[in-house]
Amino acid sequence: MTREATTSRTRETAARVPDGTSGRLADLESRWARAVAPGGPRRRGEFGARERIDLLLDAGSFTETGLFVRGRGDGARRPYGDGVVTGYGTVDGRPVCVFAQDPTVYGGSMGEAFGEKTVALMDLALKTGCPVIGLNDGGGARIQEGVASLALYAELVRRNVKASGVIPQISVVLGPCAGGAAYSPAITDFTVMVDGASHMFVTGPDVIETVTGERTDAEDLGGARTSNTVNGNAHFLAADEVDALDTVRDLLSYLPANNLEHPPQYAPAPAPDGARLDEVVPDRPGQAYDMRDILRAVVDNGELLEVHQLFAPNIVCAFALVEGCPVGVVANQPLHAAGVLDIDASEKAARFVRFCDAFGIPLLTFADVPGYLSGVRQEQAGIIRRGAKLLYAYAEATVPKVTVVVRKAYGGGYAVMGSKHLGADINLAWPTARIAVMGAEGAVGVLHRRELAAAEDPEALRARLVAAYESTHGTPYPAAERGYVDAVIAPRDTRAQICRALRALRGKRGPMPQRRHGNIPL
Repeated sequence: MTREATTSRTRETAARVPDGTSGRLADLESRWARAVAPGGPRRRGEFGARERIDLLLDAGSFTETGLFVRGRGDGARRPYGDGVVTGYGTVDGRPVCVFAQDPTVYGGSMGEAFGEKTVALMDLALKTGCPVIGLNDGGGARIQEGVASLALYAELVRRNVKASGVIPQISVVLGPCAGGAAYSPAITDFTVMVDGASHMFVTGPDVIETVTGERTDAEDLGGARTSNTVNGNAHFLAADEVDALDTVRDLLSYLPANNLEHPPQYAPAPAPDGARLDEVVPDRPGQAYDMRDILRAVVDNGELLEVHQLFAPNIVCAFALVEGCPVGVVANQPLHAAGVLDIDASEKAARFVRFCDAFGIPLLTFADVPGYLSGVRQEQAGIIRRGAKLLYAYAEATVPKVTVVVRKAYGGGYAVMGSKHLGADINLAWPTARIAVMGAEGAVGVLHRRELAAAEDPEALRARLVAAYESTHGTPYPAAERGYVDAVIAPRDTRAQICRALRALRGKRGPMPQRRHGNIPL
């Protein structure tokens, strides 16, 4: 609403209110008009804080809180709202709490009143058990207010931690998000950024150049693409603000309101034709294929909402529906580095697995993994400690866990990708599965090194030994004989088997020993 419109509304109200009350109501209207008016010019093409909230929530559902809260400044520099709009409403009829930073007021920086409003909203979300969504577009701590601003950042982070695993927390970065402001989104469950408009970093390019002499710009340092592809700080890349807010609505459709509620349920979709799955895996062991072809033939309507799609693409993490019920899908992606598990893939999947477990979303795992990535850089960067996060996440998870071994499952990769030994409930394998310590070529090179060195025709001998190893160890049947795999199934039957397993596991109970919390290898 423009300043002219709000002024006109005030005059009209004052004119129609009877004497005796007109003065107070006119004053209310005047204050309301000042409270909702922009504090200054916007960036070109940018929506205002309240417009963003209206785009996110169901029409007419928003109720604002703290509209007349004012900052600790003096006189004219004490705008109503203090630079953040807070309140509650609904998304697809389900309650949510939301705050939107207003960059036209003090650049969207956090002052004491701004922080208190945000913290109060977090407390409301926790009390009512509904998701909280933060629309971030601000300049960090308000320098004029000194330590009070810093204190409120810490108070906000404390609420983020308290809410973690209790209510879903989603951050949308629609402009700058720097300094202390970046740490709250980092603790929330999911972060959405807008291509070419969002930036998130601890220190900006100018400070970095002053301190280290390195020259960069905001886009390379912490832009939406950098955050989605390089450092993994963001989970979704949106084309524009409308796309970002649509992504949030889509994401919420898979999530329960809190950790005590069941995920939403929808009408089951017709079962897709699974016959084409019999031809997906190539005959040649090293040949790549797209794991998404398998996933889309299993889930309802072939729809996947991928998380961290552009980060660590050698593993796929996605929300989907199976018979109308949300599931979390984790799958190796042979199109990228043969689906190997490296540091980034391990951390990406571990966080996703832990989120699903916290909110009661069953886990569906598809394994085609050559193992953990070897190499000096990975070892020095901590592949042991950081790769162990995925082992920890699967072993800790108590939700229903169903695993399908599609092709290779070698070494530690077999163990970590939802194996029976980490607590998976139902483990299935295709006839194309190869479950072994390592691939046939590597195993033969280790086991028959001397024979190959002494052979007149080492290549012919190697071929025979590889074939023999494949026929005995390169199949799913040794694992099935030991009960590590519950069934070897035809690929075309995968969806039917998964549906049966998930139905059987709906009443699963997974009590854990009493403790404060585990100590995941961070």
